Amino acid sequence: MKIIQSVTAMQQLAIKLKKKGRTVGFVPTMGALHTGHISLLKKCRRENDIVILSIFVNPKQFEPQEDLAAYPRRASQDILLAKKENVDIIFHPSVNQMYPSRYLSYIEVEKISDILCGKFRPTHFRGVATVVGKLLNIVQPDTLYLGQKDAQQCAVLQQMIRDLNFPVKVKILPTVREKDGLAMSSRNQYLTAQARVEATVLYKSLLHARDRILEGEQNPLRIVNGIRTMIMENSSGKIDYVDCINAETLESLNNIHGKVLIALAVWFGKARLIDNIVLTVKRRLPTLNKA
Repeated sequence: MKIIQSVTAMQQLAIKLKKKGRTVGFVPTMGALHTGHISLLKKCRRENDIVILSIFVNPKQFEPQEDLAAYPRRASQDILLAKKENVDIIFHPSVNQMYPSRYLSYIEVEKISDILCGKFRPTHFRGVATVVGKLLNIVQPDTLYLGQKDAQQCAVLQQMIRDLNFPVKVKILPTVREKDGLAMSSRNQYLTAQARVEATVLYKSLLHARDRILEGEQNPLRIVNGIRTMIMENSSGKIDYVDCINAETLESLNNIHGKVLIALAVWFGKARLIDNIVLTVKRRLPTLNKA
């Protein structure tokens, strides 16, 4: 396994791999690897000749008041996990490598970056799109692997890739969860013991909402209010948002049908947790009253 820190060295190696006709799969991360990341690496390993993992805590996607300094950094543990998963290359650049002095260029994906998490983190997705755009240019993968937990991030990156004609396929894998349903996240370690127990209400509320929809509920507002009530009555979590929207366009729904994303973000102390589910709902025809 190679560990590369230089942008130039990584780009030169990527060009050589392309010339040899090797298929390259890429998993971008900020490190602090957990089972969710491992699921992406396993899928990537099965489907590609070369597996590249990036580890880079991207300062551009943190708001000024957020946890950049405290974000977990466990390079030595991450390297051991990567070796176990047969990763071929770890790209582990410094901030100066990715953003040299007088760095001025950014990628902005309009509209869908301004809602959900973007409403509360206004520069976040500009930072995400910029760093992933740079990484795709540096690594030049055939396939990019992302996790469904970050649903809005997936939508933003897919839009960017389409709009800017990046020659890469995107594969989105299901959210990996703890046994009690809590979505795997590097920020889960910020939870107190009590908050860790309370946070299980997030997935429970999403499942309850899914069941209501499958039973016939068509009103997005009632679904959203039901989730909010369940979280407030069963935890000390502070809700940033709960929404029920079109999973592909992220547009609001007047009626629940098609591919639907139910997404939420909730604070438990210093930990801001996000979660979501996606389901496909057939449009229901109105029932006619018989005379």
